[in-house]
Amino acid sequence: MQDTYTFKEIPSQRPNTPLLDRIDTPGQLRELAAEQLTQLARELRAFLLWSVGQTGGHFGAGLGVLELTVALHYVFNTPEDRLVWDVGHQAYPHKILTGRRERMNSIRRKDGLAGFPKRAESEYDTFGVGHSSTSISAALGMAIASRMQGTGRKSIAVIGDGAMTAGMAFEALNHAGHLDANMLVILNDNDMSISRNVGGLSNYFAKLLASRTYNQVRDSGKRVLQGTPQLMALARKTEEHFKGMISPGTLFEELGFNYIGPIDGHDLPLLLETLENIRELDGPQFLHVVTTKGKGFAPAEADPIGYHAINKIEPVPPSKPEPVAPKPSKLKYANVFGQWLCDAAEADNRIVGITPAMCEGSDLLAFSQRFPDRYFDVAIAEQHSVTLAAGLACDGAKPVVAIYSTFLQRAYDQLIHDVAIQNLDVLFAIDRAGLVGEDGPTHAGAFDISYLRCVPNMIVMTPSDENETRQLLHTGMLFEGPAAVRYPRGTGPGAEMVRELAPLPIGKGRLVKEGSGVAILNFGTLLTPALEAAKSLGATVADMRFVKPLDEELILALAEKHDLLVTIEENAIAGGAGSAVTEFLNSRDVSQPVLQIGLPDTFIDHGKHGELLSSCGLDAEGIRHTIETRLERIKYNQSLKAVQ
Repeated sequence: MQDTYTFKEIPSQRPNTPLLDRIDTPGQLRELAAEQLTQLARELRAFLLWSVGQTGGHFGAGLGVLELTVALHYVFNTPEDRLVWDVGHQAYPHKILTGRRERMNSIRRKDGLAGFPKRAESEYDTFGVGHSSTSISAALGMAIASRMQGTGRKSIAVIGDGAMTAGMAFEALNHAGHLDANMLVILNDNDMSISRNVGGLSNYFAKLLASRTYNQVRDSGKRVLQGTPQLMALARKTEEHFKGMISPGTLFEELGFNYIGPIDGHDLPLLLETLENIRELDGPQFLHVVTTKGKGFAPAEADPIGYHAINKIEPVPPSKPEPVAPKPSKLKYANVFGQWLCDAAEADNRIVGITPAMCEGSDLLAFSQRFPDRYFDVAIAEQHSVTLAAGLACDGAKPVVAIYSTFLQRAYDQLIHDVAIQNLDVLFAIDRAGLVGEDGPTHAGAFDISYLRCVPNMIVMTPSDENETRQLLHTGMLFEGPAAVRYPRGTGPGAEMVRELAPLPIGKGRLVKEGSGVAILNFGTLLTPALEAAKSLGATVADMRFVKPLDEELILALAEKHDLLVTIEENAIAGGAGSAVTEFLNSRDVSQPVLQIGLPDTFIDHGKHGELLSSCGLDAEGIRHTIETRLERIKYNQSLKAVQ
């Protein structure tokens, strides 16, 4: 039976957790009596609610797998047995039980705990995750390694029904069944992704859940026949035929897995019994566990989308402060995209919106409601989303693919082969470009300028503010061919929005500030700190708008009139916009000092976005300092030449 206690609010004080306080490692957890685990789970839920309330972060997913987490660490010998969490949104209970309880107040903060499993952080974090559907492949690799080494280690992959919609999961299932791998895949089925799960697979899981008659008959029959091997063998043979009459055929059994379930993922005694039995089995096992996202916290159960992640809960001041006039709220870049798409769709009935399971995150809610026949949530299927767009473009539609920068990496092959080679009319609205802050390197869009600009037929646009984003999206929509507009997470400088949609000239930048000596060529949303730095330097500033095609005329004009060109981008320096400028100058035999400012050649760990920009030298002070350092070096080298 599951614990029916439900929290109504997030605790404002650290809850009393005497049992949990005794657990620093899963080894200590395994010393508890099974009867104590329900109390432990309740304490863990209370602590989780309080700690995430203090820090903010991913919320609902961890609550949903809390009992499963306790059961897995209790039954299996972690870290020797390998436990792989898919995506990692649900990893907070895992972190609490694996020696990091007292550091949970640092999660997602600079120099603190990562928001996802991270191999360098703990031996219990067996695989660094962040993308969906990777867990089965990783666990299979671990199972093969265990077979090669003869260790007898168990490998367990925990994957959600949302992540199961990505093709990579089925590639791994297919391979595991072929190898007869000794591994366990646990499907955490809560009918959710970031938003509600969609698609045929979701419907299939619903049918499995509905087939109670079959499951009850099967389970009771097996218990009755347990002591009669001959009859048990006969039952196994007839099971497939019986299944066809009462229940949908089990896809996972066809792939070579022993399918078990569905079972209640919040019933700890049932989970323990089931996992203990599975632990003794060889070959590929598939356990279907049914959970509720946000379980045990009433508001999250009622609104699992809204409670996917939460902000830090600010403490209430002891006395009522003086009222402060609220600042006018800024539009997020995602809001700019959402509004533009609705406006564009109103004017052009060819427009189709596609997203891989990020309706709310990409601000497609209004579009999905106003234009339901032209909205396609394809679940967590980045590759499919791009090729679907290609097919639409083949037959006269204008698909707009709303996709995060880091998730487009998964669909890079499709972008090249299915869209660019065929020069198809697809617009990519690339969200979360640059550093994303608290989610760290797995979600940072640090490479899209580099990997997009090398693809023939593509145009790549880097708007500098909200209005530029709106107008460049419209420019990309009117362009006949593959086009990409990249913009960051969060809000911009608060630029005035021009309602009228008018295309900007392809491959043309704009001069924003005139100066001398130094010319700053800005690509993207670092224009504001670039202008600040330029004030003290007396530098010229150009907003380039386009990485590809470059405004060659503007670059040549700036090179002729200035001693130093400085390129600025929130992208890897290697292969980025600055590299495009140097390549162009070299092609024209222009010998000109160029300083490239961007993200360093390292993965940037999590922290607040502003903190990370500052640490990378991409705030106003950092930009100014880097330019001054280069000017001093140029001056020093010139003085050496003069002496010689």
